[in-house]
Amino acid sequence: MSRIGYKVVELPAGVEVKRDGDDVTVKGPKGSLTRTISPIITMNVDGTSVKFDRPDNNNKTRALHGTTRANFNNMVEGVVNGFSKTLKLVGVGYRAQLKGKKLILAVGYSHPVEFDTPEGLSLEVPDNTTIKIDGISKQAVGDFAAEVRAVRLPEPYKGKGIRYEDEYVRRKEGKTGK
Repeated sequence: MSRIGYKVVELPAGVEVKRDGDDVTVKGPKGSLTRTISPIITMNVDGTSVKFDRPDNNNKTRALHGTTRANFNNMVEGVVNGFSKTLKLVGVGYRAQLKGKKLILAVGYSHPVEFDTPEGLSLEVPDNTTIKIDGISKQAVGDFAAEVRAVRLPEPYKGKGIRYEDEYVRRKEGKTGK
């Protein structure tokens, strides 16, 4: 049974919810997000609280119930507080820099790797081994962070690569270790 789906989402002050068919728009101090939700799940807005219900107990419906509520909650949290991910570059000569809207990475390849900043996200490079990604959409922040990390995944022998700030990389000994 989905317990997450039945939890009530409380709307903070300054957050406005509008439903147009299957599209839900959440407006807040940091911006506006729109998402399409399944027509199977019913959404009830009562003043400052939003509740989601499902018609039956099918496995697919139960999964959709919890997912819909979690996605809506992330939209509310995003327009109020925003989301952030921090990446660390570990390795000799690994560095990042921001030129205008382009993120340029030097991570051991023969050429620098460049990324354009996606719409709705802001990038910050406080020092040349740290990248901070901010935005109101949890999905967009996570997708871009994963895309940057995939350029040079952390490897277990020397620990070099691009990793999340709080990520632990389990190290291996190698051939000569006994």
